[in-house]
Amino acid sequence: MEQIPLFSSLSLSVAELTRHLRQVLEADDILQDVWVRGEISNLSRPASGHVYFSLKDEFAALRCVIWRNAAARLLGILQNGQAVEAHGAVSVYERDGTYQLYVDSLRPAGEGYLYQQFLRLKARLEAEGLFDPSRKRPLPPRPKVIGIVTSATGAALQDMLNTLSRRYPLAEVWLAPAAVQGESAPSELIAALERLNRDPRVEVILLARGGGSLEDLWAFNDENLVRAVAASRAPVVSGVGHETDFTLVDFAADLRAPTPTAAAVLSTPDVQDLQAELSQLNRRLLQAALAAAGLPRARLDSLALRLAHASPAWKIRSGRQALDGLAARLAQSAAHRIRLESSRLARLQGGLAALNPFNVLNRGYALLSRADGSLVTSVSGVNSGDRLSARLRDGALGVEVIGPDSRDRPQRSLE
Repeated sequence: MEQIPLFSSLSLSVAELTRHLRQVLEADDILQDVWVRGEISNLSRPASGHVYFSLKDEFAALRCVIWRNAAARLLGILQNGQAVEAHGAVSVYERDGTYQLYVDSLRPAGEGYLYQQFLRLKARLEAEGLFDPSRKRPLPPRPKVIGIVTSATGAALQDMLNTLSRRYPLAEVWLAPAAVQGESAPSELIAALERLNRDPRVEVILLARGGGSLEDLWAFNDENLVRAVAASRAPVVSGVGHETDFTLVDFAADLRAPTPTAAAVLSTPDVQDLQAELSQLNRRLLQAALAAAGLPRARLDSLALRLAHASPAWKIRSGRQALDGLAARLAQSAAHRIRLESSRLARLQGGLAALNPFNVLNRGYALLSRADGSLVTSVSGVNSGDRLSARLRDGALGVEVIGPDSRDRPQRSLE
């Protein structure tokens, strides 16, 4: 006989169970911030821009997803078989009922341990003051000798040499070759730095290599090498890896360049800039020379002019000119005086003419005078029978007084 259970068991749909599992996983703090090591397989890059792959080891496999925005930020090329450490959060893809790691960051396998070493050593050296900006030295503006520490067979060397010959062919370049990767690299790099520093003619040193993984660049995080860079007699320009790569040597160097080529650029002036500067200096020199030559010439001209003004000939010419001016002024003054006197004489002549008694004769009058020449001015002054002289306009007549003429009384005086 079948026994009926006292309590019924919980019954969930597939979707409800899957959703519950997703909530359980997403509530776990560890699973929401976890690094997972494994080897990439089944890598897929659809047109959507998302990245799908599996992380596997010899015992299990884990499906992974990188959304398009996160994939655009990840550096490097993913490929099947690559050992990586993936960071992200674990959840359930409900449609397929599978759990997945949603990845937001990737790094090569083993980098996590190396990175922790990097941070610890960086903190210790920084506390000692090896990275203090105040101890950074300026680079020489026009170095005559440039030292390079890098691999003699690497592409970084050729890039730097090409850049230096194009930008600043005036400088000598001395190469101190050294391994830039592997166990012997730190000691070889230190020895190369010491060789260049022993010669005082070396004015700046470029310490460089091409890009690579954290393991490839690890030699440039060696403590002894970092101390050698900080103690270098000549300023050091580091150009290790690509723009996003940082090593402890970068912090100890006097100047950090993002690439080996950039190190060559930052350590030298551009020959075109030097030519422009030289042209400007030539113009300034020419202007100064002309000004220096022009100053004595101007002084000489001034002295010559003063001498000419002090010469007798100049004084004679000046006196002649002054005399001409005075003569002209005298002539003007005389002419003006003559005009004034002529006008005055004309006025006097007019007044005299108005007072001349003979001018009255032109109007029909006559002057009567006695034999003694005295003028007759009144009828009472003559008697009948007196002989008088009558002066007319054009001559004189002798007249005899007969007697008073009653028709003309009273007589008008000529005055």
